[in-house]
Amino acid sequence: MLVRPPLSVGPLKRSFSSSASLNKHVSHIGRTPIKYPPSVTLATSTTDLTITGPLGTTSVPLRPYMKIMNPKPDILAVTVDDAEIKEQRQMWGTTRTLIANAIQGMTEGFVVPLYLVGVGFRAAVEADTRAAAPDKRLQRINMKVGHSHNIIVPIPPHIKAETPIPTKIVLSCTDKHQLGLFAAKIREYRKPEPYKGKGIFVGDEMIRIKSVKKK
Repeated sequence: MLVRPPLSVGPLKRSFSSSASLNKHVSHIGRTPIKYPPSVTLATSTTDLTITGPLGTTSVPLRPYMKIMNPKPDILAVTVDDAEIKEQRQMWGTTRTLIANAIQGMTEGFVVPLYLVGVGFRAAVEADTRAAAPDKRLQRINMKVGHSHNIIVPIPPHIKAETPIPTKIVLSCTDKHQLGLFAAKIREYRKPEPYKGKGIFVGDEMIRIKSVKKK
C-alpha cells in the first residue's frame, strides 16, 4: 500500500501594488523626428502638408488631430492630440512615414531595379507608337519573358524607365507607392518560379529553389 506524504502548505505570497502601472502608448515611428535639407520647403494647412523640393511638389493629407511642429529649422516633428486613441496612434506612424517618403521623393527620388532571369529573357524601352495621345514622349517596355508573344507595358508619364542591359530594367519615380505598384505590375507577367529560378525579380528579391522529386 502506497501512502503519499502530506503536502507542506506554506504561506501564500502575493505581490500587491498600490499604484497602477501607467504605460502611455506612443508610436516609436511617429515620434522620431524627420530631418530635411535646406532645399525643401514645407507649407502646412488644416488638411495637408505641402512639400516642395528640387524634383517637384507633392502633398500629404493630415487628419484633424495631427500636429506638425518645427523644433529646429531643419527638423520636422509629428504629434497627435491623444496617443491613447488607437486610430490616432496608428495614423501617427503612418503619417510620419508618408512625410519622410515625400521629402526623399522630392529631393532624391526612388529607384527600383528589375532583373529578367531566364534563357532568352530581355527587355527594351521604346517609343509607344500605339498610344492614342499625340505626345511622342510616351514610352513602353517591350519584354520577352518566355511567352509566345512579346509583353508590351506602357510606362506612365510620372515614371521613368531605362534598360542599361537587356536583362535589367531600372524604374525611377518621386512617388514610392506608385513606383512599387508599377514594379509589381511588371513582375506579374512572369513571377519567379521555385524550380528553375526563372522570372522577373524586383530589387534584391530572392526565392528558395525546390528540388524536383524523382520517381
